[in-house]
Amino acid sequence: MLFRERLLSIMDRKNHWAWPVFSGPNIDKAQLRIHFQQEYATYVRDFPVLLARIHGRNPPASVRRMLAENIYEEETGGLSFGTSHPELFLRMMEALGLRRADFEQVALLPAARTYRNWLERMTAAQDWVRAAATMAIFVEGSINDRREVIAPARKKTAREIENAVRSHPLVRHHGVSPQSMDLTRAHQIVESGHRRDAYAMVTAGVGGARHQQAVIACLERTLSLWLRYRDGVARACGVA
Repeated sequence: MLFRERLLSIMDRKNHWAWPVFSGPNIDKAQLRIHFQQEYATYVRDFPVLLARIHGRNPPASVRRMLAENIYEEETGGLSFGTSHPELFLRMMEALGLRRADFEQVALLPAARTYRNWLERMTAAQDWVRAAATMAIFVEGSINDRREVIAPARKKTAREIENAVRSHPLVRHHGVSPQSMDLTRAHQIVESGHRRDAYAMVTAGVGGARHQQAVIACLERTLSLWLRYRDGVARACGVA
């Protein structure tokens, strides 16, 4: 329990100072294009591939099952809408008025490249626990993890899911139709289970105190690189 609390305390800090601007009404489409291009090329497009690397490290069977379910949903949408999450992301971008071509050849900003290289390094490492902590806890998680993980497990109602869609910044501030927000719906349908799975596999797989500290250090480094990455995006967008 103490180890899980240390993981959650790191996720409590996954909160960048510029997010109120990016999720608010005063950001324009040109700035959003930069933001979403970097998100897509840094991790959205290849998230299932990076997860599959962890599966390929041959962790215990229970962990492989959790990873396989996550990969299946990310790559096919088989647990939600039958469409991969990267494809749902691009459909959401089209509804925003951006072109698919805008996402085909994205040049990563320097700090984004450093962050992506770190994800590559962690998922290529032998220690599957650190890799799972990096991808399944940090990258897939958010500042809301504590609420998602500690709250009693239950499926969200259709009304709760649609409320989340209508409160999304792209719908509220940028005129994106709720019909184009199936990525948000997919996240609402499966995310609670995936959050619990992420913490379960890491806490069950970690060894003694030294291994725990290595995992914590890995997540601290990931958080630091992510914050720098988001700083770089803010600068590129002229957000101060």
